[in-house]
Order: sequence, then C-alpha cells, then structure tokens
Amino acid sequence: MNTYQGNSTPDAYSREKQGVALTSVLAAIVLTMLKTAVGLLTGSLGILSEALHSGLDLVAATITYFSVRVSDKPADPQHPFGHGKVEHLSAFIETGLLFITCAWIVYEAGRRLFFREVRVEPSLWGFGVMLISITIDTFRSRALFRVARKYNSQALEADALHFSTDVYSSTVVILGLILLYVAEQRNLPWLRHADPIAALVVAGIVVYITLRLGKKTVDALVDAAPTGTSSLIAEAVSGVSGVLSLDRIRTRQSGSRVFVDLRLTLASNISLEHAKSVADIVETEVHHLFPTADVMIHTTPKEPSSDDLVAKVRSVAHRRNFLVHEVTAHEVEGRVNVYLDLEVDPQLRLAEAHERATQLESEIKDNLPEVHEVNVHLEPLLVAVETGNEVRLDHLVVERKLEELTRETAGVLNCHSVEAHQVGGNVVVRLHCTLDPDLPISKVHDTTETLEFKFRQAFPQISKISIHAEPQDGR
Repeated sequence: MNTYQGNSTPDAYSREKQGVALTSVLAAIVLTMLKTAVGLLTGSLGILSEALHSGLDLVAATITYFSVRVSDKPADPQHPFGHGKVEHLSAFIETGLLFITCAWIVYEAGRRLFFREVRVEPSLWGFGVMLISITIDTFRSRALFRVARKYNSQALEADALHFSTDVYSSTVVILGLILLYVAEQRNLPWLRHADPIAALVVAGIVVYITLRLGKKTVDALVDAAPTGTSSLIAEAVSGVSGVLSLDRIRTRQSGSRVFVDLRLTLASNISLEHAKSVADIVETEVHHLFPTADVMIHTTPKEPSSDDLVAKVRSVAHRRNFLVHEVTAHEVEGRVNVYLDLEVDPQLRLAEAHERATQLESEIKDNLPEVHEVNVHLEPLLVAVETGNEVRLDHLVVERKLEELTRETAGVLNCHSVEAHQVGGNVVVRLHCTLDPDLPISKVHDTTETLEFKFRQAFPQISKISIHAEPQDGR
C-alpha cells in the first residue's frame, strides 16, 4: 500500500488534499454541463450516459471534498481514533452512486436495443465534447492519484477512479459515434445499435472499477488489514535485536493513517527500561514504513525453560518487583537450595526488610515446588551518589602489593589503573586486570574472585573492590 512519506505539516497536506478535491468539483461541473448539452443536442445515449456519469462524479467529488475536510480533523474525546473513517464512508457512498448509474444505463440501453429506437446524430459537437472530457479527465485523474498516493487517501483515490473511468468510457462513446457515422455513410443498419452497445460497454467498465473500489472500501470499513502491511511490518520487526518473537500483529486503516497493534515476546530477565528501549526501536521501524502510523506495542516475557531453575527464580522475583542478583542454586542431599541477594530501601527497618525477604521466599516456593529452601541476603539499594575522597593509604605500597598478588594468581597477566577512595566510612578500590583473551567467562569470574579475596586479606580496611577484566592487547 502507499504511504505518506513527505515532510509537510498537517495543515499543508490538508490544504493540498482539499485543493485537489475542490478542483475536481469544478472540473465535474464543467463536464456535466457540456455532456448534458451535447447529449440532448445529438440524442446520443452514450453521451447522455456519460453526462449522467459525470453528474454522479460531481456528487462524488463534492462528497470527497467535504470528507477530506472532515477526515483531517484531529482526534477528540468522541473520536479517539480520529475522523479518517469519513473518507471510507465517502468512498462507499460513491460506490453506491456508481452502481445506480450503471443500472440506469443498462435499463435505457435495453430499451433502445429492443423496444424503442432513438435516432442519434453523430456530430462534431459530440466528438468535441468527448475529446474535451478525455483531456480534462486524464489530467484530473493523474492529479488525484498523485495526491491520493502521497497521503494514502482512499477518498481521493475513489475520486481518481471516477475520473479515470471517464477516460475509458468516453473513448468507448467516441468509438460508438464513429460506428454510427460509418453506418449512415455506408448504409449499414446493423451498426445503428452501436450507441446503446457503447453505453453498455461504459456500464461494464464502471461496474468493474466500482467492484474494485467497493471491495477496498468495505475492507477499510470492517477493519480488514490493508494489503501487504502485516508482512512488511513482520519482516521489519523480526530484525530488531531483543525481539524473541512477534506473537500478534493487527493492522487497520482509518483515512490516511494506519493503526498497528503488536504483541512481542522479550527475554524474561531484562529491565523495564530495556523492554521500553526495544519497543521504541520497533516503533521506529514501523514508522520507517508508515510515517503517520499509530503504533501500540504490548510486550510479554518469555517463560524460562523447564530445566533453568535460576532463570525461573529470577522470573518469579521480577514479576513481584523484587530487585535480586547473585542468584545461585545448589542441590544438597537431594534437596534444592536457592541463594540470592535482595536489594531493599536502605531506610527500611530490619523488621520491614525481613518481611520483604519472607514474601520473596514464599513466592519462590509457591511457584517452584522443587525448591526446598531459599536463603536471602539483604543489601541496601544504592539510591544516591556518595562523595569520595582519596583514601589515606600509601599508593606505592598498595600498588606493589597488588602487583605481587597478581603475579601469584594464575591467569592474570597484569593490573593497572589502580585507584582507592574513602567513601563515607568505607574504602573502595577499583583496578583493571589483563587476562588471557581465550579464557571462558566462568574462569575469569573465578580468577577475579580469587584476587578480591587476596586483596581483602592484604588490606582489611577495603570494603568494596571493583575489578574490570579485559583481554590482552585490548581485544
């Protein structure tokens, strides 16, 4: 489907849509008057049917003009999804008018073919008005199609179909007039019915175009998914990192705007901020395809696998908004014990913090019957940035001792960027360690844990150590 890709403001594209619709109204007035006058002058049913067709085009163009004025109004409390459906309703009315036109043309053509003979005078007036009609219709249909595709306006597209239909039907009428002229010049009686037959051809063309327009209009009114939108969106969303699966996609069109409803499955152990970031990227991808789309995204966590107990423990904690880390599970004498750290508000009293821990233990046991015991270690949640000062330690002594300890630790190549600070009543140390780049991360963790233990033995006043492990040569 076509989408509006421009950078115009809403007022600018509303003016452009209304301008091209108003021009179509004026063009329809001129054509209706010309065709009616020449049809009555020549008696041609083909031209008169074209005059009626143009008359209904005038009604349709007028409806289109007012519909695009209304459809571009912003949403309000009574119309939270906007007024775009007015365009589809306009196109539906135009469809009905076209079917009425076809019914009258078929009826009158049948009368002239079988019950009543009407003499038609092919004249230059008839040829002239039809050529003028073809010229105007060609320019108007192109202008309407251009703006309809630019702003994805079904009302303007319906109007464009009306004018493009006129081009084909007017050509058929000219052919009918030519055949009548040949019949008179060559005295060929069997060609004298060319005019009503041409009118029937006109009706056939209009029915074909109307059925196409009608299906598209009804699809929009009953909220059928616009053709191709779901597959385009699914392909774009599947490439977004963090989206595990696209579980549901619903699209519908209202006027020039597409409404998109998505349900995504994300990893269960991610934060709300990360989930929002993934959803924002998905929304951006949809807007690349449909810039004016209204996108609604619902995210759900993926259920942990049945054999991943640690992931299931984290999932239970996250669902109840418990902040946990360092989750481990051990099987002791056939019983599974879970150990974890729970971060709580540092202002809580012990009784309140213990109640939170008890709630978490109950939640885990209720949801995971295989867990026998839950051991919760309480930690204060860091809620402010504390001011740090240089610690009163001899840096040369610290560095020499750390270098000595690293040389004694297998797997550590060297350490650098050593800093020690006094934060409140605590001593905080940070340093970078270079390790073998091919070490598995489990071995890296064990190595840094060993280093931390050695550092605390050497400097008991250290309360926190942050070790940044990096591969040799910065890889």
